[in-house]
Order: sequence, then structure tokens, then C-alpha cells
Amino acid sequence: MARFNYYIAIDLKSFYASVECVLRGLDAFSTPLAVCDPERGPGSIVLAVSPYLRSLGVPSRLRKYELPPLKDLILAPPRMATYLTYNAHFNNILLDYVGEDDLHIYSVDESFVNIGPYLKLYEKSPNELALEILSRIKNELGLTAVAGIGPNMFLAKIAMDVEAKKRPNNIAHWRLSDVENKLWPLTPLSKMWGISSCLERRLNNIGIRKVGDLALYSRAAIKNMFGVVGEALWEHANGIDDTDIRIKYTPASSSLSNGQILDRDYTYAEIFQIVVEMNDDLARRLRKRQACTDHIGLMIQFAKEDAGSFHKNIRLLIATDNTDELANALLNILKQKNIKEPIRGVFINYGHLTSNSYQQLSLFNDEEKQLQARSLTKALDDITDRYGLNAVLRADSLIKSSTAKRRHEQIGGHRR
Repeated sequence: MARFNYYIAIDLKSFYASVECVLRGLDAFSTPLAVCDPERGPGSIVLAVSPYLRSLGVPSRLRKYELPPLKDLILAPPRMATYLTYNAHFNNILLDYVGEDDLHIYSVDESFVNIGPYLKLYEKSPNELALEILSRIKNELGLTAVAGIGPNMFLAKIAMDVEAKKRPNNIAHWRLSDVENKLWPLTPLSKMWGISSCLERRLNNIGIRKVGDLALYSRAAIKNMFGVVGEALWEHANGIDDTDIRIKYTPASSSLSNGQILDRDYTYAEIFQIVVEMNDDLARRLRKRQACTDHIGLMIQFAKEDAGSFHKNIRLLIATDNTDELANALLNILKQKNIKEPIRGVFINYGHLTSNSYQQLSLFNDEEKQLQARSLTKALDDITDRYGLNAVLRADSLIKSSTAKRRHEQIGGHRR
């Protein structure tokens, strides 16, 4: 039995919806439940649906108005803090089996573990250890999990996505020898991890319609057409993935972003306040990271799906962490576009983050006033750190169109 090169990808099935069923003492596989705030409008996003609704053909992501009109349908308001508690318990179970270096938390409901170095210790096969982990998750959390096992992270993930969810014990083990028979027939291409619908169309245009077509295509030609992404996809199609779970990825360039989907249609005039409020929060996060930025971006998503969106990025003359300077730059972007369409989403982004250990003062503004403003900003940050984000708000955050207070009481845009 090899000591290395065994990975398990573990996914908590219909996580949010299953947690809600557990808390209500209901069976997720026979209960029509959707995680969606009943107080929001029909266009609000459904975060998750129970396995029972999935069995009826209901997709995992949809709008509230798209839910089937079932008489016994349960709409469960999101409880993000509760879901994060369950996530912590889930990963603590995994840490009972592996060290922190051999755990990779992929998302709130999915993680990878490298079990190769531990098989001799536990005197179990990969399948036996995976079954034990899934049993603990079920016994301690009441949640059903599925697991894919493979010699690398990609094959573990694809085994989980493609086969494990269909097996009675919720476990699938793929080896390199399974690539040709199990991975290559996969179609459409978007079923393979890492291929978006847009990339799928581009691959279809050159005659690649199933994973086997990609695997047998010229590696050099794919790299020439799609760059390093194309080469990585070619490797995955051939079952190759040299990712080391113990080497944690550090991006060369960092960024910060803040976005929200609004609970009603907003007008162009109302959006100015929303942008300012969101910038207040993002600038606070920027300073907490001890960073500043000279790249900012704004995207406005229109309510009508066919209307698309407006987005623009600009570069500032001087990197800054000053809330008002960043807000003014974002508002100047917004003023360049006289938007007539109703608006449903706002997203702002800071890029090219650098250290704020030293910052250049503006030659066009009074030096003393700039230093005073910085001291005031630090005092306000200290207050919010101690007493919460709603301890200090702009006066116009009290008007009806404001979302600041409500957002500060949420996690990820949803109820705690």
C-alpha cells in the first residue's frame, strides 16, 4: 500500500438546505425545502435546495419565482453564522485524521485531504478511511457527504463530481487507469472541473466536444490557443495534476472587492449612496490589511437580464487608503454613465494593493489637514473595531434606500 498520492475530495450534499433540515428534524431527501429569505422579493436568489427538490429537477441555483409551486414548500431564511459553525465542525473532523498542511478548504461545503501519509498509521485502505470520515460527518452533524478518491487532487474532485454522487455509499475511487474509460467519455465539457460554459463553446468551435477529444489534441496547439490555461486543461484531461496540497498558493497580485445584489430595483440617483456606503466598508478593510491601492473598479448590474452591465476600471495618480479619495474616484466613474436602466447589483474592486507603511501626501492639499483627516479615520476605525460596523454611520444611512445597517448585520449578504 503506497504511503502517498491518495487524496479525498469531500463535499457536503446540499449543504445549506441540509443544515436547515437537520435543525428542523426533517429528512433532507424527502423534504421540499429551499434556503431563501421569504421576506425578499420574487427575484431574490435561492441559495440552496434540498436533495428532494433536486430529485424533482430543481436546479441548485435559481430565483425565488422559479421554485415549483408546492403546497408544502418550506422557505428557510439563511443563517450564515450557523452554516459557518457547521463548516468549522466539518473541517475539525477532517483535522482529526490529517495535519493542517494536508487539509485544503476549497469552499464552505467542500474540502480536500491528503491521506497518503496516514494510511499506514490507521491501517486502512483509502476507501475504508473515506467511509469512516463520511460516517462521522453523518453521526456528528446529521449531514450526508460524498467523497472522491484519487492519486491527485483533480482526479479526486472529478471522481466525486461525476461518480460518487451516484453511488450507494457516496464514494468513488478513480485511478490513472480509469482516465480513458471514465473521464474521456465525459460530455458536455463543462462537466469537467475548470471548464466554464464560455470556454466550452470555444473548445467546441475547434472540434473538441468531449474530454477525450481534449486529451488527444496536440498539447502544443492547445497551449498556443489558450495559453497556460489550455495546457492545464490538457493535463487534467489526461489525469495529470502535480498540485501539492502542502504548498499554499500566494497570489502575486492581491485585490479586495465588495458587492451586493439589491433586494429591489434601484434608480441611477439612488446608486450613488450605495457606492459610497460600500466604499466605506471596503476602505476600512483596506486599512485593516495595512494596504493602499491605485487601481479601482466599478460594475453596475442591470435588473433586466438582457440589459447586461456597466463596468470600468481606472488607475489613480497616487496609491491611497483614504475613504473620501476612493469614493470620489468611484463616483466620478459613475457620473460618466447616465444610466436609465433599473439597477440590481453593485460591485466595487481595489486592485494592485501595496503596503501603506508609507504614503505620499498630495501636493495640492494642505498637509496639516491631510494628517488630521488620517488621525480622524484611525479613530473611526478603532470605534468600529471595538463596537461594530453600525457604531459609526453616515447620516444618510438612516434613509430608506440605504443598505448599510442591514448589510452590517449579515454575513455574505444574508442573515446571520
